[in-house]
Amino acid sequence: MKFTLSWLKNHISLDSDINTLADELTSLGLEVENIYDRSKEIADFKVGFVKECTQHNNADKLKVCIVDTGKDIHQVICGAKNVRENLKVVFASPGICIPNTGQIIKSAKIRGEQSDGMLCSEYELAISDEHEGIIELPDEAIIGDQISSYLGLDDPIIEIAITPNRQDCLGINGIARDLAAKGLGSLIVKETKSFQAAFKSPKKI
Repeated sequence: MKFTLSWLKNHISLDSDINTLADELTSLGLEVENIYDRSKEIADFKVGFVKECTQHNNADKLKVCIVDTGKDIHQVICGAKNVRENLKVVFASPGICIPNTGQIIKSAKIRGEQSDGMLCSEYELAISDEHEGIIELPDEAIIGDQISSYLGLDDPIIEIAITPNRQDCLGINGIARDLAAKGLGSLIVKETKSFQAAFKSPKKI
């Protein structure tokens, strides 16, 4: 069974870190098989801002972009159709490994122009197969920030093994109830509202 940390926190108030939570789950007989935390995988990717975007002199389909990362200014050669000035983007500096391809970004000259980094698509970050254009981040994204929160990748996914005798934990509320009983947090009790039936049912129970 897989669930996100935020989903679990809808049912129990937790202050524990992810590793402590994993240990407690395993001690309850809910063995943690995997924790998928993509925020660590993409921690080095930053919010960049395209200050300038001009046509490459020696290539019709390439643009020369001046990218501000908060601390540094980089020149990047980009062939994406949607790249333009005043756009906030996902920037990978030289030395970073691209998750989907394993490629290590290097500084290089492309058609005579220096390129120091990459502006990334969803394909490069293994979010989707979209590779025609680069990721466009929202205007409120802060230059230099890590990108995980803006892409919704800051929520770890926990995978646990459910044994046949633990049907009570096939739902997220059952897992939260067990953790609360162990003293790891306070169970959030969901209120149910009564309602008036709109018609009489012919079925008798």
